[in-house]
Amino acid sequence: MKNCFKTVWAAVAVLVWLGASAQDDPSKETVIINPFTHTSAVSQAACDNIRAAVLSGFADRGRFHIVDALTDGTLSKLYADRNEQLRKIAAERHAAEKAWAEANPELARKLDDFINNRLPEIDYSAIVQKADDATRNASATVLATLAEKVENMIVSSADLANSDKTDGFLKKTHQFLPGDFSGAFLQAGVSELTMASIMNGIALHGGVIAACGTFFVFSDYMKPAVRLAALMELPVKYIWTHDAFRVGEDGPTHEPVEQEAQIRLMEELKNFSGKPSMLVLRPADAVETSVAWQMAMDNFSTPTALILSRQNIKDLPAATGNRFEEALGAHQGGYVVMDTPHPQVVLVANGSEVSLLCEVAVALEAGGVPCRVVSVPSIGVFEQQDKDYRLSVIPEGVPVFGLTAGLPSTLRGVVGREGMVFGLDHFGASAPYKVLDEKFGFTVQNITEQVLRFLHRI
Repeated sequence: MKNCFKTVWAAVAVLVWLGASAQDDPSKETVIINPFTHTSAVSQAACDNIRAAVLSGFADRGRFHIVDALTDGTLSKLYADRNEQLRKIAAERHAAEKAWAEANPELARKLDDFINNRLPEIDYSAIVQKADDATRNASATVLATLAEKVENMIVSSADLANSDKTDGFLKKTHQFLPGDFSGAFLQAGVSELTMASIMNGIALHGGVIAACGTFFVFSDYMKPAVRLAALMELPVKYIWTHDAFRVGEDGPTHEPVEQEAQIRLMEELKNFSGKPSMLVLRPADAVETSVAWQMAMDNFSTPTALILSRQNIKDLPAATGNRFEEALGAHQGGYVVMDTPHPQVVLVANGSEVSLLCEVAVALEAGGVPCRVVSVPSIGVFEQQDKDYRLSVIPEGVPVFGLTAGLPSTLRGVVGREGMVFGLDHFGASAPYKVLDEKFGFTVQNITEQVLRFLHRI
C-alpha cells in the first residue's frame, strides 16, 4: 500500500514537467519539481520522501535536467522573465491604442461609447406601432429602429427570422457572409444552443449588444447557455415568439405551456450581485412591446427575455388617451390597465391574456361586478417594488383572479394564497388558435363564468 501511495504521488509530480531544453545542455529536457506541502493526510516527512524519490527517479534516467524549485531559483526566474515580457507587450499595446485614438478621435469616442454601454438617444414613444398587432410584429418594428440607430448591435436567429420577426432588423442591414462581416445579422441555422452560446461570447467580449430569436418552446434547447448568461450577468437579449398554445397547426410540440413558469424561475434566482438573474418580459400589446424593448436595451446587468405572441392582440384601452405613457408602468413590473373606484375583483395577467381580461371586465361590469385589470409583464420586477406600490396595484382585501396561457403556477405568487389562477395543466393541440381558445376555455364567456364562480356569484 505504501509503495502504491508513493507511486501515485510520484505520478502527480511528473505533471509539473516542462518540456523546455536545459540551457546548459540542449539535449536534455528540463523537469521542474515543486516541493510538496504536507496536509493533515500527508506528513512533511512523507512529502520529503516523495520529493527525494522523484528527484532520484528522474536523475537515474540521464536525459533530464532536474530543477529542484526548493533549492534552485530557475522557477522564480522563469516567472519573473515572463512577467517582464507580458508587461512589455501590454505597454506596447497601450501605446499603439493611444496612438490610434489620437489619430482617430471620432472612432475612439465611438469605441469608448460602445465599451461603456452608452446608447444613442431613442424615442420609443415615436415608434409607430400598427393597431391590434401581434407582439412579434411590434418587436420587428422596434428592431428596425434599433438597426438604424444602434451601430454595435448584432441580432441572430435560429433559421426562423421571418417567423420570429427578427427580420425587422435584417431588412435594415444584411447577414454575415464568408469574408464579409459588414452586416449585423447572424443566420445561426437550426442550432439554438450554439446560437445562444455565440451570443454569450459576444457579450463577454464587450462593446457589442447581442440579441437572438427563436420560438419560445425552443428556449428549452438554449437553457444551458441562458443559465450561464444569467450566472455571468451577461446582457443578452432573447427574442422568444410563439409564446403560447395559440401557435396553431404546428401542434403541441411547438406550443409552450410550462416554459414561462420555467424561465420566470430565473427572476427568483439571484445572481452574485444580489439581483434577479434575469429580466423576463411578456408584453400585453404592441405599445407595451415598445416599452419592453426600451427596458431590454437599458438593461446591461442581466439577460432579458422578450416573450412575444404569434397572433394579433387587441390594443389595451388608454384611460388617459396616451397608451405609451400608461404602458411605461411596465418599468415597475406591473400596473393598472383598467380601473373602477371600488373594484370587487382584480383581474391579473400578462401577454395576450390581458386584452381578454379587459373584455371580461366589461362583461362583469355589465353584470354588476366592477373590476380592475392589471398587466404584469415582469413578475420579478413587480415583486421588487416597495409594498406601497404593490398594494396600490393589487390592494389587500380584494379577491384576485389570474389568467395565463401557461401553467397556473406562473401567477401564483402574484394572486396570493386566496387568489385563483385559470391556466393550462396539459399540453396544447393542433388547430387554429381561435379553435384552441374555444376548446381550452379562453373565451369571454367562460372566463367571466370562472370569475363569478370564484366570487361565489354563481
